[in-house]
Amino acid sequence: MTDQPFTPTPQDNSSVLNTASSLSPATEPVPTQETPTSSVSPVLTPQAQEAREAFFRLRTQIAKAVVGQEGAVTGLVIALIAGGHALLEGVPGVAKTLLVRTMATALNVNMSRVQFTPDLMPADITGSMVWDSGTSSFTFRPGPVFTNLLLADEINRTPPKTQSALLEAMEEHQVSIDGHTHPLDFPFMVIATQNPVEYEGTYPLPEAQLDRFLVKLDLSLPSREEEIHVLARHQEGFDPLELTKAGIEAVASPEHIFAARQAASRIEVSPAVLTYMVDLVRATRTSPSVRLGVSPRGATALLRTSRVWAFLQGRAYVTPDDVKDMAISTLAHRMSVRAEADLEGISARTVLEGLLTTVAVPR
Repeated sequence: MTDQPFTPTPQDNSSVLNTASSLSPATEPVPTQETPTSSVSPVLTPQAQEAREAFFRLRTQIAKAVVGQEGAVTGLVIALIAGGHALLEGVPGVAKTLLVRTMATALNVNMSRVQFTPDLMPADITGSMVWDSGTSSFTFRPGPVFTNLLLADEINRTPPKTQSALLEAMEEHQVSIDGHTHPLDFPFMVIATQNPVEYEGTYPLPEAQLDRFLVKLDLSLPSREEEIHVLARHQEGFDPLELTKAGIEAVASPEHIFAARQAASRIEVSPAVLTYMVDLVRATRTSPSVRLGVSPRGATALLRTSRVWAFLQGRAYVTPDDVKDMAISTLAHRMSVRAEADLEGISARTVLEGLLTTVAVPR
């Protein structure tokens, strides 16, 4: 397979991974055709190149089941390589669950799905100690968090106490029960979903929880052509519950994830680009429309996503455009605007879009 970059399309110049979300910056890196290029940096090792090719194949496999949503697919790949977690937001029926199930199949990893409800308890996620009559002692029974991809479906339908049960797992990749620490498998990633239009009976995620998600991705409704394609597939017999019959194959592995993660950590970031990231983050804290700006954790998250985005494009260095491309999906959900700004229709996204045009870009 020839080396191919994740190329942005000149669609909506407002966001990078934005078909899916807040992955939106000043140019939208929604991947389209995989065209050969000779621009791949020779600095990347053969293992890193192999990992890049594996993630192109992963995207191709996902497309066999999920029509469109290229931005969401790219955002999930970036979060996976960066070792972070993703929050998917979209109305029911836009293939959120199908996307995660297909991704797990193509990665050949384990997946667990938890339907978050108001009566869900923390132990229902992490596991608990149970009495073993055979040994006359308590033993640990692992919960669904002990997997590779955890789909937290409608995470905002459960109270904060249960939402917070995921914090340790997301941050430290471990679970502590009765004073004992239980490590999670590699890779481990939480992909949570929430419905943006239904608020009755929901519990908005607190800032501390939102800050643990590396990216937030919005899944949009399909275009007319995409919806026709969806119906045509179902008419031909496509069954979303039978992914193997759809020809979904395992084309990537945890070894590819590890190699890509190592390569991304070696991507060079110049002092000027680092300063640009800091200036952008600090500008969110001084904006008159913002109640809570981006924390230092958000700045490090932007560094991680920018490095992965550069890696996927075959470069060994980060450019200011990489930072812009990752800014909205990485930072917007970590901000909250003032009540008066919200009443005027000003969102965190619009604030960031404005800052991306005003904060000085290094040359």
